[in-house]
Amino acid sequence: MKTDVIINRDALCALRELPDESAHCAVTSPPYYALRDYGLDAQIGREDTPEQYIDRLVAVFHELKRVLRSDGTFWLNIADTYCGTGSKGSYTDPKNPKGRNGQALSIARKAANCKQKDLIGIPWLLAFALRADGWYLRSDIIWQKDNPMPESCKDRPSRCYEHIFLLSKSKQYFYDSAAIAEPVAPGTAARYRQGRSAGSKYTEEIPGQGKVQGINRARKGGYYDDALIPTMRNKRDVWLINTVPYKGGHFAAFPPKLAETCILAGCPKGGIVIDPFFGSGTTGKAAKDLDRHYIGIEINIEYCALARARIGGDDS
Repeated sequence: MKTDVIINRDALCALRELPDESAHCAVTSPPYYALRDYGLDAQIGREDTPEQYIDRLVAVFHELKRVLRSDGTFWLNIADTYCGTGSKGSYTDPKNPKGRNGQALSIARKAANCKQKDLIGIPWLLAFALRADGWYLRSDIIWQKDNPMPESCKDRPSRCYEHIFLLSKSKQYFYDSAAIAEPVAPGTAARYRQGRSAGSKYTEEIPGQGKVQGINRARKGGYYDDALIPTMRNKRDVWLINTVPYKGGHFAAFPPKLAETCILAGCPKGGIVIDPFFGSGTTGKAAKDLDRHYIGIEINIEYCALARARIGGDDS
């Protein structure tokens, strides 16, 4: 199978032509529901109801499951949509009042059992539908942004996070925890060194913390030699990754570090990463920079050109 390629086709049609169990990992961010109009008849995200949107994505990702190896992982970035709201009151970039490349904000349709201004719950509707379709729903990772898109709302907190769902095809799958491990905090290392005084069998009084179960009590000071104190810890499920500027014509490009983190954990070196909603090619560039191969599928020919300019690769 040819890799390092950009396929200009509808995602479902393109996936149907790929062989079984041919990719190690999938990283993607599909168009969000009812937020933007990319001007294509077959685009996903402009359906009349959230249920139709979910059904279309489940169909695409069902085919993706077939293409993934049995030990493959699927990293899905998705955000929510409010019901019955549209461009009124939303943020508009003064440099691009209609959106880049003529993209236009759409009006979210009425959703069943949702009132105007309700969150629809798109991420969890999709996650549960994928679980019902056979995927293992392994983690809900919060992608937190310190520089989110400004919002003019005054009756709720401004949004600053999106979901990254980690799904797998099987119970056992490739996951390199060491590749994305985080440094242990200095305070944690200090607690290893200092230990805590012995308390009761069941609880002990910790200054500033109150009573703590004895089972959670650290060893006495000196138990851990410096050489035994861990320097890294397992990565947690809140990732602080800021968005980065992108000068191309794709408005919703996600940051390279996000794709890199998923690929490091989910794909071995030399493996194949697939993105059925390739956009401007962030996943492909990250894969190439990390010595992996990529397959990008993108329905918009203009975005294919953007991706090719960023990372190279063939069109088909």
